[in-house]
Amino acid sequence: MKPTFSSAVNRRRFLQGTSAAGATILLSGTQASGRVIGANDRLRVAVIGVNGRGQAHISGYQSQDNVELAYLVDPDSRTLGNVLQKVKGSPVGKSCVGVADIRKVLDDKTVDAISIATPNHWHSLMTIWGAQAGKHVYVEKPLSHDIAEGRVAVEAQQKYGVVVQHGTQSRSSSSIAGLHEAIQAGKFGRLKISYGYCCKPRSGIGFKPDSNPPANLDWDLWRGPADIDQFHANFVHYNWHWFWKTGNGDLNNQGTHQLDIARWALDPDVTHPTRVMALGGRFKWDDQGETPNTMMGVAEYPNGQSVFFNVRNVNYKGYQHQVENEYYFEDGGRIVRGMYYPAGSSEGEKVSVPAGKVTPGGNWGSFVAACRAGRPEMANGNVLEAHYGCVLGHLMNNSYRLGTTAPFNVKAGRFGDNRDAAEHFAKLHSVMSDGVGVPEDGNQYTVGPWLTFDGASETHVGDRAADANRLLKDDNRAGFEVPDAAKV
Repeated sequence: MKPTFSSAVNRRRFLQGTSAAGATILLSGTQASGRVIGANDRLRVAVIGVNGRGQAHISGYQSQDNVELAYLVDPDSRTLGNVLQKVKGSPVGKSCVGVADIRKVLDDKTVDAISIATPNHWHSLMTIWGAQAGKHVYVEKPLSHDIAEGRVAVEAQQKYGVVVQHGTQSRSSSSIAGLHEAIQAGKFGRLKISYGYCCKPRSGIGFKPDSNPPANLDWDLWRGPADIDQFHANFVHYNWHWFWKTGNGDLNNQGTHQLDIARWALDPDVTHPTRVMALGGRFKWDDQGETPNTMMGVAEYPNGQSVFFNVRNVNYKGYQHQVENEYYFEDGGRIVRGMYYPAGSSEGEKVSVPAGKVTPGGNWGSFVAACRAGRPEMANGNVLEAHYGCVLGHLMNNSYRLGTTAPFNVKAGRFGDNRDAAEHFAKLHSVMSDGVGVPEDGNQYTVGPWLTFDGASETHVGDRAADANRLLKDDNRAGFEVPDAAKV
């Protein structure tokens, strides 16, 4: 049985934990690290995973004053060696050490923080391990690969009092913060639908046969907690995103940013949605990938607000690149691409609102400042907000994964009385049918069920609850188990 977590209690405990951290200002972590960070002391950081986003982490810390890159960690010895050589040639990395296993870093009490840029299936476990070792944590999006492990990461932060900052850089944007403060204050009327888009062109990944991993890759460490046995070359180094045991599709890849922004705009006291559904498919590519390249998700919250989300990755002539957010209000007004259109008007006016409250310094500077102060509440995108945003994406994905096929036409959506959802799905279908050119004959949508979610217990109730609850937690490999929340 999973423990019950009241949303009110969660917020209260987080504030209590951060107050305690503030009272012991300049203390890094807990007794596990025992390292006091003064204003003139270097913050020693280990970057975990040095491909792709990991190199952005390295550059980010190199831009900060008085930060030392103490370790680079990666199970690919070739990549690690190449990146380490470059880092050691920089002023902040002269003494940097390269290792394959994060646990060697966690044992080093002089390391103040870890910065996680691994595949998704590692994010929560490394966050938990880092907190237990008294290390502050910057973790790439998404915080979690499944709902249950995200909750454990929250519990670990609250128990050990370390800073956990999510790699949703938009949380450091004072302009977005100001817009959401204005929306929540009612400047544009009551928000009805907060809409996110992850529509960026991608391509199919083909098929890679099962094979032995390359000699430079420690396959055991790469897969870690992911319950997979056989290597194939589509896992390494990027296409793991498109397999359920290692990734979460583009919805909780690039889409995590826009999902988080969408949820951020809702009333401040809402946490989890009560009902969620999704539909879509993997069209045109005929490849090895499992996650959808086309998807619409709908989440309904207990206060009457909704989040809609649209994934479109299939490229075509005239493709509209949309990685953005829109806001629709109860009176018919809307904000689209920085313009506010009052109800019934096609003439928009540029949105102008005061800057909102964020910890300054961008995502890297704010994290460094929070670590120096020992104050988790300074994180732009703290562990609770990260968890709520990631759960939203996991719920949409889980509905899709439980879906059944339906004919490829505009009537495929089962939205009940949600006319707004039906209207927006019709636009998506038109793009796929008329723009991409997906023919009705021979194609089908996967249509997920409406899943009812109890936010207090973070479990499903009602129809399909048993099936949906099985997707709350991934199986883990021996030696890499995510601990129970009550035992973290």
